[in-house]
Amino acid sequence: MTTIDPPRRGWRSRLLDRPTRDYIHPYLGGLLLGLVLFAAFFLTGNGLGASGGLNRLVVFGQDLVAPEHVDRTPYLLKMAGGDLNPLDDWIVPMIAGALLGGLVSGWRNGRLKVETNKGPHITVRTRWLTAFIGGAIMGYGARMARGCTSGLALSGGAVLSLGAWVFMFSVFAGAYALAYFVRKLWL
Repeated sequence: MTTIDPPRRGWRSRLLDRPTRDYIHPYLGGLLLGLVLFAAFFLTGNGLGASGGLNRLVVFGQDLVAPEHVDRTPYLLKMAGGDLNPLDDWIVPMIAGALLGGLVSGWRNGRLKVETNKGPHITVRTRWLTAFIGGAIMGYGARMARGCTSGLALSGGAVLSLGAWVFMFSVFAGAYALAYFVRKLWL
């Protein structure tokens, strides 16, 4: 009697073709996020955020290409002027850890794939364009406000900052007001 070997799967399919697991319960996710926020305050003396780390990566690139510009700009001088390394800050490893953690979590739960989520009435190109425009506006706003939504909402809200709470209520009010006008992107 002869046996037939099963077809061999390549490394890519073995790595990416994993069974999709259910999402974690939202209350448990919130509790875990609170514990991560507490650990961030306890270990680093700072909360969570993202825009500061991404800003430092951009300044690092600027310092490589045009160091004289960095040395003449007061805002950039504080991060990378002279012998200062913009990557020498607590938020840079936090950003790297968030990206790596998201990658591992996506892989482990069978959600590591390239896809574009969109509504049925728009094209992939339109979805990417609106995502880019929205991201650029949020990025600009985060730098104008000297912090991002996650940093202000999570870290500021955790220490009961009035500004953080006003900001978050404003974000939700603005989102509800704008939702009517962009509903065709999703419905």
